[in-house]
Amino acid sequence: MPAALPRIALTTGEPAGVGPDICIRFAQTAHAAEIVAIGDADLLMQRAHNLGLPLTLVSYRQATRRHSREGELQILPVTARTRPRAGRLDPANARYVLDTLDCAVDGCLRGEFDAMVTAPVHKGVINDAGIPFTGHTEYLAARCQSPPPVMLLVADKLRVALATTHLPLADVPSAINRGKLAHTLRVLHTDLVHRFGIAGPRILVLGLNPHAGEGGHLGREEITVIAPVLDALREDGMQLTGPVAADTAFSTERLGNVDAVLAMYHDQGLPVLKYAGFGHAVNVTLGLPIIRTSVDHGSALELAGTDRTQHTSLEAAVSLALALIRTSNT
Repeated sequence: MPAALPRIALTTGEPAGVGPDICIRFAQTAHAAEIVAIGDADLLMQRAHNLGLPLTLVSYRQATRRHSREGELQILPVTARTRPRAGRLDPANARYVLDTLDCAVDGCLRGEFDAMVTAPVHKGVINDAGIPFTGHTEYLAARCQSPPPVMLLVADKLRVALATTHLPLADVPSAINRGKLAHTLRVLHTDLVHRFGIAGPRILVLGLNPHAGEGGHLGREEITVIAPVLDALREDGMQLTGPVAADTAFSTERLGNVDAVLAMYHDQGLPVLKYAGFGHAVNVTLGLPIIRTSVDHGSALELAGTDRTQHTSLEAAVSLALALIRTSNT
């Protein structure tokens, strides 16, 4: 049984970006959980000074769980490799960013943390450091030694999952095959049941091509790949609708009858979701043995260290993590 007070690992993200800022702003309010920030203590204190916000860092102690308090963060320190500067990327700190993720994942896997919430990282600078990195989703799955994960974005009642994640558009059609699509739908269905507590989830599946291929005149992936997978999974009892045209899928009437939408690629589904909920949407990684949520935005280098940062998405990510913890343990 989990402890009565949930414990969440909060990684502070790219040190040159807004990750430290939003963690500090988040800490200005007390929360009904133990929040453990993982990152560079000196960076957090310096950024808090720049923002003009009070911050007390308290050493994290695994043996005792305590509520987060206003103006306070528990800290599990990981030291940056070089001194970070707001807005200035430095590949020398790429390994530091991954060290914070490793610390959080490993703590979740051994049951020390009930979930992890991640501030944004910068994929480009990690690759510039010579470390292959396509994103949190793929990295965490590899660290957990899990099958391919599924990326889900949540904005209130709208949930959009992705059949492919961070791929060039030219590579998307070849990445969608029957085996991978069936795996994605099974993961999505399973986590909607066990993580979100939705009995018999209804999933709307988009086509890949305009007008869902227009009967094969605008592409045949719907006929050769998507429809056969949906037919097979329906026989297993899954409630699936599709493939449907993406340009009409997000109508209020249609969304009122589904629990999640599966888009075929990143920019097919996420622009709609972020238009509907940017600033309070949450990124969830499905298919892991741990709970992980994240903000819906990037590292926003131009805003780092300024008074223009908003932490509403981080608040939403922590709130959803707490809800998933409760559901997963009932």
